[in-house]
Amino acid sequence: MRLAIFENIMTPGGHEVDFDRIIVEEFQKLGHTVFFYVPEGFQFSMDYHVPVHELRGRVVSYSGVTGIRKLLRTVKREIHRMSWYRQLYEAAKRGEMDAIIIPTSTYRYLRAIAKSALRHSPVPIIFILHGINPGEAPKFLKAAKKLEDYPNIRPTVLTFSDDIFGEKRKNIRTIYPPTFVPRDLTPEEMVENRMASEGADRPLIIGFFGQYRREKRLEDFLQVYLRGHYTRPVKLLVQGATMHPEDAEDFERIIRKYSGHEGIEFLHKGLIGAEWQRAILSVDALLMPYSAPRYRYHWGGMLFTAIGFHKPVVASDDMNPEVFEAFRIGELFKSGDMGNLQSALEHFINTYDEMEPMYQQELQKAAVEYSPEAFVKRLERIFYE
Repeated sequence: MRLAIFENIMTPGGHEVDFDRIIVEEFQKLGHTVFFYVPEGFQFSMDYHVPVHELRGRVVSYSGVTGIRKLLRTVKREIHRMSWYRQLYEAAKRGEMDAIIIPTSTYRYLRAIAKSALRHSPVPIIFILHGINPGEAPKFLKAAKKLEDYPNIRPTVLTFSDDIFGEKRKNIRTIYPPTFVPRDLTPEEMVENRMASEGADRPLIIGFFGQYRREKRLEDFLQVYLRGHYTRPVKLLVQGATMHPEDAEDFERIIRKYSGHEGIEFLHKGLIGAEWQRAILSVDALLMPYSAPRYRYHWGGMLFTAIGFHKPVVASDDMNPEVFEAFRIGELFKSGDMGNLQSALEHFINTYDEMEPMYQQELQKAAVEYSPEAFVKRLERIFYE
Protein backbone atom coordinates (compact mmCIF):
# COMPACT_ATOMS: atom_id res chain seq x y z
CA MET A 1 0.00 0.00 0.00
CA ARG A 2 1.16 3.52 -0.80
CA LEU A 3 0.28 5.58 2.27
CA ALA A 4 0.16 9.38 2.13
CA ILE A 5 0.37 11.27 5.43
CA PHE A 6 -1.10 14.76 5.28
CA GLU A 7 0.65 16.81 7.97
CA ASN A 8 -0.11 20.50 8.48
CA ILE A 9 0.82 21.09 12.14
CA MET A 10 4.29 22.52 12.65
CA THR A 11 5.77 21.99 16.10
CA PRO A 12 9.34 22.36 17.41
CA GLY A 13 9.15 18.96 19.07
CA GLY A 14 7.08 16.88 21.40
CA HIS A 15 4.86 13.87 21.01
CA GLU A 16 3.33 15.07 17.72
CA VAL A 17 6.74 14.60 16.10
CA ASP A 18 7.17 11.08 17.47
CA PHE A 19 3.56 10.18 16.66
CA ASP A 20 4.23 10.80 12.97
CA ARG A 21 7.39 8.75 13.29
CA ILE A 22 5.43 5.80 14.67
CA ILE A 23 3.13 5.90 11.65
CA VAL A 24 6.02 6.16 9.18
CA GLU A 25 8.29 3.51 10.62
CA GLU A 26 5.70 0.96 11.69
CA PHE A 27 3.87 1.04 8.35
CA GLN A 28 7.22 0.62 6.61
CA LYS A 29 7.90 -2.45 8.76
CA LEU A 30 4.65 -3.90 7.43
CA GLY A 31 5.92 -3.44 3.88
CA HIS A 32 4.05 -0.28 2.92
CA THR A 33 5.45 2.77 1.10
CA VAL A 34 5.01 5.97 3.10
CA PHE A 35 5.33 9.64 2.07
CA PHE A 36 4.11 13.06 3.19
CA TYR A 37 1.94 15.76 1.71
CA VAL A 38 2.47 19.11 3.45
CA PRO A 39 1.65 22.80 2.86
CA GLU A 40 4.27 24.79 0.99
CA GLY A 41 7.11 25.98 3.19
CA PHE A 42 6.31 23.39 5.86
CA GLN A 43 9.27 22.67 8.14
CA PHE A 44 9.68 19.33 9.91
CA SER A 45 11.38 19.02 13.29
CA MET A 46 12.70 15.60 12.25
CA ASP A 47 13.81 13.98 9.03
CA TYR A 48 11.56 10.96 8.52
CA HIS A 49 13.62 9.82 5.51
CA VAL A 50 10.60 9.53 3.20
CA PRO A 51 9.52 11.62 0.19
CA VAL A 52 7.70 14.91 0.85
CA HIS A 53 5.25 16.52 -1.60
CA GLU A 54 4.17 20.16 -1.19
CA LEU A 55 0.65 21.48 -1.57
CA ARG A 56 -0.05 25.06 -2.55
CA GLY A 57 -0.89 27.34 0.38
CA ARG A 58 1.10 28.02 3.52
CA VAL A 59 0.30 27.20 7.14
CA VAL A 60 -1.45 30.13 8.84
CA SER A 61 -0.21 30.78 12.39
CA TYR A 62 -2.12 32.43 15.23
CA SER A 63 1.10 33.25 17.08
CA GLY A 64 1.17 36.77 18.45
CA VAL A 65 -2.21 37.90 17.08
CA THR A 66 -5.53 38.60 18.79
CA GLY A 67 -8.91 40.13 18.08
CA ILE A 68 -9.88 40.92 14.50
CA ARG A 69 -6.46 39.85 13.17
CA LYS A 70 -6.93 36.39 14.67
CA LEU A 71 -10.42 36.19 13.16
CA LEU A 72 -9.03 37.09 9.73
CA ARG A 73 -6.36 34.43 10.07
CA THR A 74 -9.01 31.90 11.03
CA VAL A 75 -10.81 32.64 7.77
CA LYS A 76 -7.56 32.41 5.82
CA ARG A 77 -6.66 29.14 7.52
CA GLU A 78 -10.02 27.65 6.55
CA ILE A 79 -9.55 28.75 2.93
CA HIS A 80 -6.11 27.11 2.83
CA ARG A 81 -7.46 23.93 4.41
CA MET A 82 -10.15 23.65 1.74
CA SER A 83 -7.47 24.16 -0.91
CA TRP A 84 -5.28 21.41 0.58
CA TYR A 85 -8.26 19.06 0.62
CA ARG A 86 -8.97 19.78 -3.04
CA GLN A 87 -5.36 19.13 -3.99
CA LEU A 88 -5.34 15.86 -2.04
CA TYR A 89 -8.52 14.80 -3.83
CA GLU A 90 -6.93 15.52 -7.19
CA ALA A 91 -3.81 13.55 -6.21
CA ALA A 92 -5.98 10.61 -5.12
CA LYS A 93 -7.87 10.71 -8.42
CA ARG A 94 -4.54 10.61 -10.27
CA GLY A 95 -3.72 7.41 -8.37
CA GLU A 96 -0.78 8.83 -6.41
CA MET A 97 -1.69 6.93 -3.22
CA ASP A 98 -3.77 4.01 -2.00
CA ALA A 99 -4.73 5.57 1.33
CA ILE A 100 -4.39 8.81 3.29
CA ILE A 101 -3.92 9.39 6.99
CA ILE A 102 -4.34 12.75 8.75
CA PRO A 103 -2.50 12.14 12.04
CA THR A 104 -3.92 14.99 14.16
CA SER A 105 -7.51 16.03 13.45
CA THR A 106 -10.43 17.74 15.15
CA TYR A 107 -14.14 17.99 14.45
CA ARG A 108 -13.30 21.14 12.45
CA TYR A 109 -11.39 19.00 9.95
CA LEU A 110 -14.46 16.81 9.49
CA ARG A 111 -16.75 19.81 9.23
CA ALA A 112 -14.54 21.20 6.46
CA ILE A 113 -14.26 17.95 4.53
CA ALA A 114 -18.06 17.69 4.39
CA LYS A 115 -17.92 20.77 2.15
CA SER A 116 -14.93 19.59 0.15
CA ALA A 117 -14.52 17.39 -2.91
CA LEU A 118 -12.26 15.21 -0.76
CA ARG A 119 -15.36 13.63 0.78
CA HIS A 120 -15.63 11.77 -2.55
CA SER A 121 -12.09 10.40 -2.17
CA PRO A 122 -11.50 7.20 -4.17
CA VAL A 123 -9.14 5.97 -1.42
CA PRO A 124 -9.70 5.48 2.33
CA ILE A 125 -8.82 8.44 4.57
CA ILE A 126 -8.30 8.04 8.31
CA PHE A 127 -8.77 11.19 10.36
CA ILE A 128 -7.16 10.57 13.76
CA LEU A 129 -8.66 12.44 16.71
CA HIS A 130 -6.59 12.28 19.89
CA GLY A 131 -9.58 12.21 22.21
CA ILE A 132 -13.02 13.79 22.50
CA ASN A 133 -14.09 15.78 25.57
CA PRO A 134 -17.73 16.32 26.58
CA GLY A 135 -17.86 19.79 25.08
CA GLU A 136 -16.53 18.60 21.72
CA ALA A 137 -18.62 15.43 21.52
CA PRO A 138 -21.85 16.94 20.08
CA LYS A 139 -19.90 18.87 17.45
CA PHE A 140 -17.84 15.82 16.55
CA LEU A 141 -20.86 13.53 16.32
CA LYS A 142 -22.72 16.08 14.20
CA ALA A 143 -19.76 16.43 11.82
CA ALA A 144 -19.33 12.64 11.59
CA LYS A 145 -23.05 12.21 10.91
CA LYS A 146 -22.77 14.34 7.78
CA LEU A 147 -20.07 12.01 6.46
CA GLU A 148 -21.91 8.70 6.93
CA ASP A 149 -22.66 8.44 3.21
CA TYR A 150 -18.96 8.70 2.31
CA PRO A 151 -17.49 5.31 3.25
CA ASN A 152 -13.89 6.26 2.53
CA ILE A 153 -13.95 8.99 5.19
CA ARG A 154 -13.10 7.16 8.42
CA PRO A 155 -12.94 9.25 11.63
CA THR A 156 -10.86 7.33 14.17
CA VAL A 157 -10.70 8.33 17.84
CA LEU A 158 -7.83 7.35 20.13
CA THR A 159 -9.65 6.27 23.26
CA PHE A 160 -10.10 3.35 25.66
CA SER A 161 -13.78 2.66 25.02
CA ASP A 162 -15.75 1.52 21.98
CA ASP A 163 -18.13 4.47 22.01
CA ILE A 164 -18.18 8.26 22.34
CA PHE A 165 -20.01 9.02 25.60
CA GLY A 166 -22.40 6.16 24.92
CA GLU A 167 -22.84 7.02 21.24
CA LYS A 168 -21.86 4.58 18.51
CA ARG A 169 -21.85 5.50 14.83
CA LYS A 170 -21.20 3.19 11.92
CA ASN A 171 -18.49 5.44 10.45
CA ILE A 172 -16.59 6.17 13.69
CA ARG A 173 -13.75 3.86 14.74
CA THR A 174 -12.12 3.76 18.17
CA ILE A 175 -8.65 2.36 18.87
CA TYR A 176 -6.02 2.48 21.61
CA PRO A 177 -3.19 5.03 21.33
CA PRO A 178 0.42 3.85 20.95
CA THR A 179 3.34 3.94 23.32
CA PHE A 180 6.52 5.85 22.53
CA VAL A 181 9.67 3.73 22.61
CA PRO A 182 13.46 4.37 22.46
CA ARG A 183 13.93 4.08 18.69
CA ASP A 184 17.37 5.68 18.35
CA LEU A 185 19.37 3.86 21.01
CA THR A 186 21.46 0.79 20.38
CA PRO A 187 21.07 -2.41 22.41
CA GLU A 188 24.46 -1.63 23.96
CA GLU A 189 23.23 1.75 25.19
CA MET A 190 20.12 0.13 26.65
CA VAL A 191 22.28 -2.39 28.55
CA GLU A 192 24.61 0.37 29.80
CA ASN A 193 21.63 2.34 31.04
CA ARG A 194 20.20 -0.67 32.85
CA MET A 195 23.55 -1.37 34.53
CA ALA A 196 23.90 2.30 35.54
CA SER A 197 20.51 2.15 37.23
CA GLU A 198 21.68 -0.61 39.56
CA GLY A 199 23.59 -0.12 42.79
CA ALA A 200 22.69 -0.33 46.46
CA ASP A 201 23.56 3.27 47.36
CA ARG A 202 22.31 4.91 44.20
CA PRO A 203 19.50 7.44 44.72
CA LEU A 204 16.13 6.84 43.13
CA ILE A 205 15.94 9.29 40.22
CA ILE A 206 12.49 10.56 39.40
CA GLY A 207 11.73 12.81 36.43
CA PHE A 208 9.24 15.52 35.59
CA PHE A 209 9.41 15.86 31.78
CA GLY A 210 7.65 17.50 28.89
CA GLN A 211 6.39 20.81 27.62
CA TYR A 212 6.13 23.30 30.46
CA ARG A 213 2.72 24.92 30.86
CA ARG A 214 1.47 26.75 33.92
CA GLU A 215 -1.56 24.44 34.11
CA LYS A 216 0.82 21.64 35.12
CA ARG A 217 1.26 23.36 38.51
CA LEU A 218 4.97 22.60 38.72
CA GLU A 219 5.59 24.95 41.64
CA ASP A 220 2.82 23.36 43.71
CA PHE A 221 4.42 19.99 43.04
CA LEU A 222 7.90 21.20 44.02
CA GLN A 223 6.58 22.45 47.36
CA VAL A 224 4.92 19.09 47.96
CA TYR A 225 8.08 17.22 46.99
CA LEU A 226 10.23 19.26 49.36
CA ARG A 227 7.82 18.64 52.27
CA GLY A 228 7.97 14.88 51.79
CA HIS A 229 9.61 12.43 54.20
CA TYR A 230 11.63 9.81 52.34
CA THR A 231 13.34 6.73 53.75
CA ARG A 232 15.71 6.21 50.83
CA PRO A 233 17.96 8.53 48.78
CA VAL A 234 16.05 10.33 46.01
CA LYS A 235 16.83 12.88 43.29
CA LEU A 236 14.42 14.93 41.16
CA LEU A 237 15.12 15.95 37.54
CA VAL A 238 12.80 18.61 36.08
CA GLN A 239 12.98 19.11 32.30
CA GLY A 240 10.80 21.58 30.48
CA ALA A 241 10.46 22.83 26.93
CA THR A 242 8.59 26.12 26.43
CA MET A 243 6.84 27.40 23.32
CA HIS A 244 5.52 30.76 24.56
CA PRO A 245 7.48 33.66 26.14
CA GLU A 246 5.18 33.83 29.17
CA ASP A 247 5.76 30.11 29.88
CA ALA A 248 9.52 30.48 29.46
CA GLU A 249 9.59 33.43 31.85
CA ASP A 250 7.57 31.56 34.46
CA PHE A 251 9.73 28.44 34.17
CA GLU A 252 12.91 30.50 34.60
CA ARG A 253 11.39 32.12 37.71
CA ILE A 254 10.77 28.65 39.19
CA ILE A 255 14.31 27.53 38.33
CA ARG A 256 15.79 30.55 40.11
CA LYS A 257 13.61 29.95 43.15
CA TYR A 258 14.21 26.21 43.60
CA SER A 259 17.58 25.38 42.01
CA GLY A 260 19.37 25.94 45.32
CA HIS A 261 17.69 22.93 46.90
CA GLU A 262 19.89 19.85 47.09
CA GLY A 263 18.70 16.92 45.01
CA ILE A 264 16.76 18.96 42.44
CA GLU A 265 18.14 19.48 38.93
CA PHE A 266 16.52 21.60 36.19
CA LEU A 267 16.86 21.44 32.42
CA HIS A 268 15.13 24.19 30.40
CA LYS A 269 15.54 22.73 26.94
CA GLY A 270 13.54 20.95 24.28
CA LEU A 271 14.73 17.40 23.66
CA ILE A 272 14.21 15.43 20.44
CA GLY A 273 15.22 11.99 19.24
CA ALA A 274 18.09 10.20 20.94
CA GLU A 275 18.70 13.06 23.38
CA TRP A 276 15.09 12.83 24.62
CA GLN A 277 15.26 9.06 24.83
CA ARG A 278 18.49 9.09 26.85
CA ALA A 279 16.98 11.61 29.25
CA ILE A 280 13.92 9.42 29.85
CA LEU A 281 16.09 6.33 30.32
CA SER A 282 18.28 8.20 32.83
CA VAL A 283 15.48 8.26 35.41
CA ASP A 284 13.81 5.43 37.32
CA ALA A 285 10.26 6.78 37.37
CA LEU A 286 8.19 9.54 35.82
CA LEU A 287 5.98 12.01 37.66
CA MET A 288 2.80 13.47 36.16
CA PRO A 289 1.40 15.53 39.02
CA TYR A 290 -0.60 17.87 36.79
CA SER A 291 -4.37 17.76 36.86
CA ALA A 292 -6.90 18.90 34.28
CA PRO A 293 -10.25 17.49 33.11
CA ARG A 294 -8.95 17.05 29.55
CA TYR A 295 -6.49 14.37 30.69
CA ARG A 296 -9.49 12.12 31.33
CA TYR A 297 -10.50 12.28 27.66
CA HIS A 298 -7.22 12.79 25.78
CA TRP A 299 -4.48 10.19 26.04
CA GLY A 300 -1.39 11.31 27.93
CA GLY A 301 1.76 11.48 25.84
CA MET A 302 4.00 11.28 28.89
CA LEU A 303 2.02 8.35 30.31
CA PHE A 304 2.48 6.43 27.08
CA THR A 305 6.15 7.39 27.06
CA ALA A 306 6.43 5.91 30.55
CA ILE A 307 4.81 2.67 29.42
CA GLY A 308 6.99 2.42 26.30
CA PHE A 309 10.16 3.04 28.32
CA HIS A 310 9.00 0.79 31.19
CA LYS A 311 9.04 3.55 33.80
CA PRO A 312 6.56 3.43 36.70
CA VAL A 313 4.66 6.64 37.38
CA VAL A 314 3.02 8.86 39.94
CA ALA A 315 -0.01 10.45 38.29
CA SER A 316 -3.32 12.13 39.04
CA ASP A 317 -6.40 9.93 38.97
CA ASP A 318 -7.83 11.83 35.99
CA MET A 319 -4.94 10.73 33.79
CA ASN A 320 -6.43 8.05 31.52
CA PRO A 321 -8.04 6.11 34.41
CA GLU A 322 -8.83 3.11 32.17
CA VAL A 323 -5.10 2.40 31.86
CA PHE A 324 -4.62 2.27 35.62
CA GLU A 325 -7.69 0.09 36.04
CA ALA A 326 -6.11 -2.45 33.71
CA PHE A 327 -2.46 -2.23 34.80
CA ARG A 328 -0.84 -1.36 38.13
CA ILE A 329 2.01 0.72 36.78
CA GLY A 330 2.46 3.19 39.61
CA GLU A 331 0.78 5.32 42.23
CA LEU A 332 -2.26 7.58 41.80
CA PHE A 333 -3.33 10.62 43.80
CA LYS A 334 -6.63 12.45 43.90
CA SER A 335 -6.65 15.11 41.18
CA GLY A 336 -5.96 18.56 42.57
CA ASP A 337 -5.38 17.32 46.14
CA MET A 338 -1.83 18.38 47.09
CA GLY A 339 -2.02 16.60 50.46
CA ASN A 340 -2.94 13.35 48.76
CA LEU A 341 -0.15 13.92 46.23
CA GLN A 342 2.36 14.17 49.08
CA SER A 343 1.13 10.91 50.59
CA ALA A 344 1.21 9.13 47.22
CA LEU A 345 4.70 10.42 46.46
CA GLU A 346 6.03 9.36 49.85
CA HIS A 347 4.49 5.91 49.53
CA PHE A 348 5.81 5.47 45.98
CA ILE A 349 9.37 6.49 46.87
CA ASN A 350 9.56 4.66 50.18
CA THR A 351 8.18 1.37 48.79
CA TYR A 352 9.83 1.58 45.38
CA ASP A 353 12.45 -1.11 45.96
CA GLU A 354 9.93 -3.77 46.97
CA MET A 355 7.30 -2.75 44.39
CA GLU A 356 9.57 -2.29 41.38
CA PRO A 357 9.45 -5.94 40.17
CA MET A 358 5.65 -5.84 40.12
CA TYR A 359 5.65 -2.47 38.34
CA GLN A 360 7.91 -3.92 35.65
CA GLN A 361 5.64 -6.94 35.10
CA GLU A 362 2.62 -4.67 34.70
CA LEU A 363 4.50 -2.24 32.45
CA GLN A 364 5.51 -5.14 30.21
CA LYS A 365 1.88 -6.21 29.81
CA ALA A 366 0.75 -2.64 29.13
CA ALA A 367 3.57 -2.17 26.63
CA VAL A 368 2.33 -5.16 24.63
CA GLU A 369 -1.31 -4.00 24.69
CA TYR A 370 -0.48 -0.47 23.54
CA SER A 371 2.60 -1.16 21.42
CA PRO A 372 3.30 0.88 18.26
CA GLU A 373 3.12 -2.35 16.25
CA ALA A 374 -0.34 -3.17 17.58
CA PHE A 375 -1.48 0.42 16.99
CA VAL A 376 -0.46 0.48 13.34
CA LYS A 377 -1.96 -2.96 12.69
CA ARG A 378 -5.26 -1.60 14.03
CA LEU A 379 -4.98 1.34 11.63
CA GLU A 380 -4.14 -1.03 8.78
CA ARG A 381 -7.29 -3.04 9.42
CA ILE A 382 -9.36 0.15 9.16
CA PHE A 383 -7.88 0.86 5.73
CA TYR A 384 -8.77 -2.63 4.51
CA GLU A 385 -12.36 -2.62 5.79
